[in-house]
Amino acid sequence: MARVYVACLAAYNNGWLHGRWINAAQDYDDVLQEVNTMLKDSPVTKEYGEIAEEWDIHDYEGFGSYRVEERSSLEEVCNIANMLESEDNGELILELVAHLGSGTSIEEAKEFLDNNYQGTHKDLGEYAEYITHECGHEIPKHLQYYINWDAMGRDMDLNSDIFTIELDDGMHVFWNH
Repeated sequence: MARVYVACLAAYNNGWLHGRWINAAQDYDDVLQEVNTMLKDSPVTKEYGEIAEEWDIHDYEGFGSYRVEERSSLEEVCNIANMLESEDNGELILELVAHLGSGTSIEEAKEFLDNNYQGTHKDLGEYAEYITHECGHEIPKHLQYYINWDAMGRDMDLNSDIFTIELDDGMHVFWNH
């Protein structure tokens, strides 16, 4: 479950640690309501009668390699958490966003996945053998033992024809177009 720890800044600035872990995989308005409830329960409000209004995200978990910042857009954080929960390839999509660079949207990463994904493979050698056979190239049995599939896969990677993302379920291979 993707969740964030939201802290009250008024309490923090007055020496109290006050915040709440919130499930981020829900509607943005519901998460915002939980943040407001946490702020209403602030010790600053109880002690001084001041209304606590400012907050930051001080911790997070369940977002894979996605980095949630203190001032990250809460709406974006909710969208990412919901995508992770609802998409079968959520973690892979987030890794693609990171690989493709800043400014890449989740929708662009999904489109890239649809157009360039070459499957999950044990290693680059297995992929090189797979793509050779998939392209219809039949190699005579007596020559197959002379082919260095690992070197072919490594060369495809070094030449930037492909790139890989490694997750717990294996090596995911993509055309690099």
